[in-house]
Amino acid sequence: MPVIECDPDAARERLAAAGVTVADGNTDHERWRADYGGATAVAYDDKVVVQGSDTARLEALLRGDDGGRVHVYFDGASRGNPGPASVGYVLVDDGGIVTEGGETIGRATNNQAEYAALVRALEVATDYGFDEAHIRGDSELIVKQVRGEWSTNDPELREQRVRVRELLMAFETWQLEHVPREINDRADQLANDALDDA
Repeated sequence: MPVIECDPDAARERLAAAGVTVADGNTDHERWRADYGGATAVAYDDKVVVQGSDTARLEALLRGDDGGRVHVYFDGASRGNPGPASVGYVLVDDGGIVTEGGETIGRATNNQAEYAALVRALEVATDYGFDEAHIRGDSELIVKQVRGEWSTNDPELREQRVRVRELLMAFETWQLEHVPREINDRADQLANDALDDA
């Protein structure tokens, strides 16, 4: 359960500016609470506690990082193709790992899982407020489809590609490159760990 040492009033303003509804606290000790992206933030006098199954996006809004460059690594996994599937992502800036995560996404093909991982990673990077994204994945298909080098015949993948392109518009500059699996090993591990833990 992440604890963010911060000014709760400033954190509340950041959430409100992002369109998140902030409600009064449930007890005398809680200053306010807010739900976003599968997590709940509860503010106390000098900190905000974030709880839930997926805290990365809410944490990003609360920390209020402004701008800068992020390296985004993503990977999707499917056992059965289609079968049980998951995503993994890692965000790294000049100071090291900003956040990382892995989660199951139900039943999907490997390509659907790869797109879901990219979408998830970009959502988190957008919430952190980075303005430049260097994105790396080991799926040549996804990379080349998003860059427009290959066509997308599958309607579901086409929808995912549109969603990715929408998310990329939040960045002033971005680049997407295909990398060998060894360079993407942490995102791969997080995706597989999520399946193993399910």
